[in-house]
Amino acid sequence: MIELQLQQCCPALSLAFPTINKVAPYTSRATIRGHKVCLNKNVLSIPKSNSRLTTFCSALASQESKSESPVKERSVSVVLLAGGKGKRMGANMPKQYLPLLGQPIALYSFYTFTQMLEVKEIVVVCDPSYKDVFEDVKGNSQVQLKFALPGKERQDSVYNGLQAVDSNSELVCVHDSARPLVLQGDVQKVLKDGLLNGAAVLGVPVKATIKEANTESFVVRTLDRKTLWEMQTPQVIKPNLLREGFELVNREGLEVTDDVSIVEHLKHPVYITEGSYTNIKVTTPDDLLLAERILNINSGESS
Repeated sequence: MIELQLQQCCPALSLAFPTINKVAPYTSRATIRGHKVCLNKNVLSIPKSNSRLTTFCSALASQESKSESPVKERSVSVVLLAGGKGKRMGANMPKQYLPLLGQPIALYSFYTFTQMLEVKEIVVVCDPSYKDVFEDVKGNSQVQLKFALPGKERQDSVYNGLQAVDSNSELVCVHDSARPLVLQGDVQKVLKDGLLNGAAVLGVPVKATIKEANTESFVVRTLDRKTLWEMQTPQVIKPNLLREGFELVNREGLEVTDDVSIVEHLKHPVYITEGSYTNIKVTTPDDLLLAERILNINSGESS
């Protein structure tokens, strides 16, 4: 079933997954744009399940900091961006809904957030035809589920999600659903730093040598990697600060590629919380293969 789905959604992926692991499928109550997304509903609703999804999420929870967090329970609104097209994946459905070991990619981080006491609501920014993917697996979680429409650009989608955020929330936590392997402990760290500094973002130090090139592909200079960080998500910002940033960005017609850039235009400092290199963004077939291997390692298996 999974191999067939991969072949239909993205033929190139079937070559990368000749022995893909199987899980018991559950078909969502809606067929999404002609494709049936396989969900194991019991896996997502029963914490003691031995599935990879709950095994992985349990592993994340065990890595959380033991120190008491200053972030209050049910004080965080998550804006989960799930409206991208994923053109680089070469699939005929958005990459965040492709199966990763039998579960749609977007559900990994979604499920992680539903298990966090700090989270009061998740605003999923997605095409309405994909709402069932999230509604079917919410289960008995106390986290409120909301939806918002995606915009033309990322900043438009974040803005739409912000409009649905509870007015009493202390923090807005924006996350790319194409990053399924975010660690719960890292989320808690960036939430704490966002609360203390007003804005914080997960990132990792750059490992490779980075060179700046001109339009003709000749090297202009080599950048000092000791000062360079690769940005990830979540990106955490206090709601009023984010709204103020959007007012400036919209008024001056500015374009930004990530959420904390909106705050940077206000000249407000943004703290970088060191995250994990496993928090990859699944953008290409190679990324999907790497994510599968990471999940297998976390569940005690190796390929």
